[in-house]
Amino acid sequence: MVVRHSRGQYEVHFGEGLPPLVEDWPLVTDANIAGFYPGLLEGRPSLVVPPGEATKNLSSVQQVISWAATLGLRRNQGLIALGGGVIGDLVGFVASIYLRGVPFIQVPTSLLAMVDSSVGGKVGVDTPEGKNLVGSFWPPQAVHIHTDFLRTLPATELRNGMAEVAKMGAIADPELLTSLQPNAITIEQIQRSVDLKRQCVEADEFETEGIRATLNFGHTIGHAIEQVSKYQVPHGQAVAIGMVAETELGEALGISPPGTTKWLRTRLQELFLPTEIPAMFTSQTKEMISAMRRDKKVVGGNLAFALLTGPGACKLCPSISEEAVRALFK
Repeated sequence: MVVRHSRGQYEVHFGEGLPPLVEDWPLVTDANIAGFYPGLLEGRPSLVVPPGEATKNLSSVQQVISWAATLGLRRNQGLIALGGGVIGDLVGFVASIYLRGVPFIQVPTSLLAMVDSSVGGKVGVDTPEGKNLVGSFWPPQAVHIHTDFLRTLPATELRNGMAEVAKMGAIADPELLTSLQPNAITIEQIQRSVDLKRQCVEADEFETEGIRATLNFGHTIGHAIEQVSKYQVPHGQAVAIGMVAETELGEALGISPPGTTKWLRTRLQELFLPTEIPAMFTSQTKEMISAMRRDKKVVGGNLAFALLTGPGACKLCPSISEEAVRALFK
């Protein structure tokens, strides 16, 4: 599958087994992946960082840059990101700024990274003030999606990725959402989800037309849940909760047709994904709304949401009142 962008194009390779890697490129991964696949690190410079969202920060950016500089990495080389979304975003951001830009290759090892963060060219890190507040648009040179990595993925992490596949079905392909089964995914479903994202990012690479923003369905509330919980709620679970909550908001505003929330909640529950805002967050409405105001879709101080206009259809709604959101949390 070829993804086209303003600087050219790159190919997304799908396969089984373990992917071939460029021999002389340094590799960054986390301790979990290094433990599962030590053979992929042999014979090449490798940096192993702690797993988890806490690693996706500016301190880690400095660590990777210092390591690359010590190696003498030049522009005729590049970096390999072997891991989930945290590693892909971190390494991609370093690649975008080191020597004013070096190539990198995405090798996603989680379902979440395969169907979401590895494709589209968005890279970046978190700050204490919010998620993904520092970042770039920097497309990879290639993406290698190999399903063998999913064999070592815990069921909870598989469900996290399933939330993003479900999101693509909800906004663009209801048949994809209907076809999903709990705790299982096929290569065809992964390819379909990636292809739907490809279409979206090609139509709106730099998120200026409101098209790419629909990929943020469930993420305005989802990212706020992640931030307020100090990332104790995993991304996929937070997005699943956010999708249902934002569809309730859409119905209350007359944007989503009646019954859309019930349809979506039922499908997500069948996938063993959470669908209700935990009570701890409804008592922190001020903190939640403050986090939403730092969302990248916000323009002129108005809250913005990607809302369903029906099963398989979504649009950016850039001016949602704070009162409507507060009512949702009540």
